[in-house]
Amino acid sequence: MLKFKFSDQLHETGTDEAGRGCLAGPVTAAAVILPEGFTHELLNDSKQLSKKSRDLLRPIIEQHAVCYAVTHLEPIVIDEINILNASIKAMQECVQKLNPTPTYIIVDGNRFKKVGSIPHSCIIKGDAEYMSIAAASILAKTYRDDYMNKIHEEFPMYNWKQNKGYPTAEHREAIRKYGTTKYHRMSFRLLPDQLALDFGS
Repeated sequence: MLKFKFSDQLHETGTDEAGRGCLAGPVTAAAVILPEGFTHELLNDSKQLSKKSRDLLRPIIEQHAVCYAVTHLEPIVIDEINILNASIKAMQECVQKLNPTPTYIIVDGNRFKKVGSIPHSCIIKGDAEYMSIAAASILAKTYRDDYMNKIHEEFPMYNWKQNKGYPTAEHREAIRKYGTTKYHRMSFRLLPDQLALDFGS
């Protein structure tokens, strides 16, 4: 059973990201403030849920949340500041978009950087422990999946609709065969034998 809150603050927000381990596409973060008394029997860490359950929960979260925000950070930013910093930056940007301004932040994972003077706590596996982080994980995952489905139409040979940019054998084979796109993270090891890969332009 997920817990509602970590702190005693009225406007506690949970934040999480999706897509950290992908070879292509953005890292996507979400932040959610849930209203007192909110509950839903299906709500859980997005990784524990089926696509059907995530798609069912997303409009419920959006409808009932006090507020929520979603941010995509593109591969060019990831390559510039690295994936850890990009993940943190995406979560920070989400928190900054919220209205009302959160009075406490709970973050999935073990790394975060302050947002102004708002206190925060990092919680490992927080998306399986606290409702607002679970809700944020669902929004981050579903919004990122929608993004990958959209860019799949532009570059169908990589099958992002299916693999969502993760390093599957099929995705890596497509990189080997077709090279890279503007959506690939050039700072990542795209192929095991990358030194032999000519990225072209």
